[in-house]
Amino acid sequence: MSPEKMVTMANQIATFFDTQPGHAPDKIAAHLKDYWEPRMRDQLKSYLRAGGTGLRPSVQEAVQRL
Repeated sequence: MSPEKMVTMANQIATFFDTQPGHAPDKIAAHLKDYWEPRMRDQLKSYLRAGGTGLRPSVQEAVQRL
């Protein structure tokens, strides 16, 4: 998947969970574990290690939990 699409998808998830009660990064991480296949999660981790440009802070924190 293109990095741009991956960032958009991850940020859309964060946009939802950032408005919900509870700790958003935990919920985002759980969602990614449940619905993203391992290759997608690995790509997201690599993207964050390379700087994570454009990822919302809650996504960045969530990726640390994967």
